[in-house]
Amino acid sequence: MAKYERKQVEEIVQAIGGKDNIEAATHCVTRLRFSLADESKVNAQALDSNDLVKGQFSSQGQFQVVIGPGLVDQVYEELIDITGGSRASKDDVKTLASKKQNPLQRAIKTLADIFIPILPAIVMAGLLLGINNILTGAGIFYEGLSLIQVHPQWTDTAAMINLIAGTAFTFLPVLIGWSAARQFGGNPLLGIVLGLILVNPGLLSAYQYADAKLEGTVPVWNLFGLEVESIGYQGQVLPVLVSAYILAKIERFLDKRVHDSIKLLVVAPVALLITGFLAFILVGPITFAIGNFLTSGLISIFDSFSALGGLIYGGLYAVLVITGMHHTFLAVDVQLLGSQNGTFLWPMLALSNIAQGASALAMMFIYREQKSKGLAVTSSVSAFLGVTEPAIFGVNLRHKYPFIFGLVGSGIAGVLLAMNNVLANSIGVGGIPGFLSIFPNQWGVFFIGMAIVLIIPFTGTLLYGKLQMARSARKAPAALGQDCDAEPVSVDQPIREAATEQRVKTDAEEALTSDAAFLDIFAPIHGEVVPLSQVPDPAFAEKQMGQGVAIRPSEGKVYAPFDGTVAHVIKSKHALILEDARGIQLLIHVGINTVSLKGEGFTTHAETGMSITKGQLLLEFDMEAIERAGLPIITPVIIPDGQNHAGAVEEFEGRAVQGETRILRIAITEE
Repeated sequence: MAKYERKQVEEIVQAIGGKDNIEAATHCVTRLRFSLADESKVNAQALDSNDLVKGQFSSQGQFQVVIGPGLVDQVYEELIDITGGSRASKDDVKTLASKKQNPLQRAIKTLADIFIPILPAIVMAGLLLGINNILTGAGIFYEGLSLIQVHPQWTDTAAMINLIAGTAFTFLPVLIGWSAARQFGGNPLLGIVLGLILVNPGLLSAYQYADAKLEGTVPVWNLFGLEVESIGYQGQVLPVLVSAYILAKIERFLDKRVHDSIKLLVVAPVALLITGFLAFILVGPITFAIGNFLTSGLISIFDSFSALGGLIYGGLYAVLVITGMHHTFLAVDVQLLGSQNGTFLWPMLALSNIAQGASALAMMFIYREQKSKGLAVTSSVSAFLGVTEPAIFGVNLRHKYPFIFGLVGSGIAGVLLAMNNVLANSIGVGGIPGFLSIFPNQWGVFFIGMAIVLIIPFTGTLLYGKLQMARSARKAPAALGQDCDAEPVSVDQPIREAATEQRVKTDAEEALTSDAAFLDIFAPIHGEVVPLSQVPDPAFAEKQMGQGVAIRPSEGKVYAPFDGTVAHVIKSKHALILEDARGIQLLIHVGINTVSLKGEGFTTHAETGMSITKGQLLLEFDMEAIERAGLPIITPVIIPDGQNHAGAVEEFEGRAVQGETRILRIAITEE
C-alpha cells in the first residue's frame, strides 16, 4: 500500500485552514470528514497538489477529503496527533455540520430525507400510468380513438394497470406519513395509521371537495357546537407532514413519561387521538388552504410569465441538483398532481436531465483517453435514464462548458414547454422514458423539447471543445512531445491526453496481453455489474480512490472473491478490505453513506486477519433496511490506488453470479 510522510498530513491540515479551523474530524473507510468553522479558508489547489489526496468536496455541511481505504486510518491518527484534537464520531461531525446549515438548508434536507425513500413507489406509479396513457390516449394509434376503444378486449387490462398505478397517489399521505414520522423520530407504523386516517373512505374525498363546496353538500362533524368539515386529504402534502411532526413530538413526550408497563395502552392511542383531532380541526384546514394558495400562486406566475418561468426553472434545474434544492420541488410536483391533476414542473426536469446527458455524451468526442471516454458514455446513459449526478459531477462540472451548454439547452426547452403548458400526469423516470408520464396529446411538443435538449447541448459542447483543442494545438505545437507529467496546456487537457494516450494504451495492452501473472476478481455479490460512473458519490464515480466497478445487488450477501485474508472489517460493518496472497487489496463498500446506519442491517461473518477461501460468506446486509433509510444500495468494488503489485485493470460489466462471473482482471507487476 502507499506510504505517506507526516509532512503531507501537516499540509492537509494547513490546506483546510489550520487546526483552529477544524471543529471536529472523523473518517470512514475512504475519506476524512470535517466540520470546519469556515470552508472559505480551504485551499483547494493545495489539497489537489497533495499526493495523499485523491479528491475533495463539500456535502451537507461536511468537508470531505478522499484518501482511500486502509491509508485513511493512518492519516486520521496522524492528523489527530498533529492537531491535538479529540476523536469525533460521525454523528458528532454530522451534528456540527448541520448547525452550519441555515433554516432553508435544513428544511430542504428534511424534505429530501422524507421524500427520497418513497420515490421508488411514486416513480413506479408514474411508469404504470404512462402505460395506461398509451392504452387510453386518443389519437396515438388511431385517429380520434384510443387503443381500448378500437380493441375493447384491452379495457380491463388498462383498468387494472390504472388501479395499480393510482394506488400510490391515492394513498400518498400514507407513504408520507410513514416516512415523515420516521424522520421526525416517531414510530413509522403510527405514521402509516395517521396517513390512513386522513384518506379514510368514510371522508369526503379531497378531489370532490370543490364541487361539494359549490353545492353546499360538504359533510361536517358537530363537536359540541364546533362544526368541522369531514373531508379527506388525498393528494395533499402539507396536512400529513405537519400532522406527522405533531404525532412524533407527542409520542416522544409520552414515551419518556409513561411507565413501561402501560406504554402499549397509553402512548400510541393517546398520540393518535390527539393528533387526529388536531389534524381535522386545525392542521388540515389551515395547511389545506396554504397548500392550495401556494399552488394557485405558482400556477398564476407561470400563466402570466410562462416563458420566463420556463427559462428560469428549466435552465437552472441542474443548478438545483448541485445544491440539493431540487428535492424541495418534488413536494411541489406531488402537490400539483394532487390538487391540479398535472404538474408543469416535472416535464422540464426530465428534459434538463437529458440535456446534461447530451453534454456528457459530446465529451466522448473531446476526450482522447479511453477511460475518460468510457466515463462520458456511461454517465450520459445514466442521465438519459434519469440519474444525472455522474454526468454533472463526473464530467460536465469538471470542464464547466458542457454544464453551461446543458443549462442553455434545457432553458430553451423549458420556455417551449411552459408556453405550451405541457403537463405530466405523474412522476416517472426523469429522462428519455419520461414521455410516458406526459399527457399523450402533448407528446408532440415534448418531443420537440427533447430534440432541443439533445441537439443544442451536444452540438455546443462538441464545437466548443473542438475549438478549445484547436486553440491549444496552436499555442503548444510541441505539446505532443512533452512528458506526461508536464503542466496541462488547457483546462480540459485535450492535448495532454493526446500526448499520453498511445503510451498509456500500450502499457495497458502489454500488461493485459503478456504472460504476466493476473489476479481475477470474481463477483462477490449476485447482481448487475455497472461502471463506477453510475455510483451517486463523486469519490467513487470519478475513480478518486482507484479503478473498479459497482454492483447493483440482487441478494444481500457478500462472498469472498478469491483466496486470501481479511485485511480490515470496518467498524460499522458496511465495508470490507480483502487481500490476496500476493498482497493485492480489494475494497467492497456496500451501499453509499451506509456508514450512517452504524451497523444496523449488517451481519459480519468475518474478522480482521481471518483467512478466507473463494466463495466463503463474509457479510450479510438487509437490502430493504438500506433502501428504507433512503440510501443507494449500489456497491462499489475497487482496487485502491497506490498498490505496488497492481498494474493495469480490466473491467467487465453485465449480469454477475457470485463466484462465477469475472468482474475485474488485474495485471500483477514486479515491484
